[in-house]
Amino acid sequence: MTAAIPARERIIFALDVPTFDEAVALVDRLSGELMYFKVGLELFIAAGPQIIRAIADRGGRVMLDLKLHDVPATVRRALLAMKSLPGIAFATVHAEPQVMAAAAEAQAAGGPPVLGVTVLTSLGAEDLAASGVAKTPEELVEIRARLAKLAGLTGVVCSPREAALVREIAGPDFAIVTPGVRPAGPQVAGDDQKRTLTPTEAVAAGADHIVIGRPIRDAEDPVAAVRAIVAELDE
Repeated sequence: MTAAIPARERIIFALDVPTFDEAVALVDRLSGELMYFKVGLELFIAAGPQIIRAIADRGGRVMLDLKLHDVPATVRRALLAMKSLPGIAFATVHAEPQVMAAAAEAQAAGGPPVLGVTVLTSLGAEDLAASGVAKTPEELVEIRARLAKLAGLTGVVCSPREAALVREIAGPDFAIVTPGVRPAGPQVAGDDQKRTLTPTEAVAAGADHIVIGRPIRDAEDPVAAVRAIVAELDE
């Protein structure tokens, strides 16, 4: 699956900004360089469905990263409500069995392709232990990826460090999207990601798409930052 994706279409740029105007300015600047944009909680709460439509109007596609986690009926209805929004490439839910079963029903009924979020890339083993989870991040990702595959979801979100494991257990026709991807070089101050790899390492491990935010958003020249990542992947 990974070999057929052009480099510029592997990058999902995280629009982690607080306003509609800031988001649209970045989309206008970068839409000629990449195809996918991630809209998360902050921006969706601030701008709502309007930002999804604005991205679609500019030829972009959206990863709507709301990480739904609620009673099954609510999750199913929320995903089906997304049918009215254009250009949604992926929506995300937490990879709990009941949630994923409801998400798979919505996906089969014409809702957007759904990714199960396995373990947040900001979490390490000590964080899981503090919540009473005795598994390592890798063990929990494996369990949840198997459940996502069994449920019939399009794929999962996982750390790039678990991409190879997920690819091995889920096969080629299963989307793997990896946040926690950081270009080589000085890291962004205040970064809260713990389980990271470079773009090339993530794709080599089996990722179909890589989510990158701050290294592009906070770059002196975001266009040049995207082009550098594309060039790295092309090589």
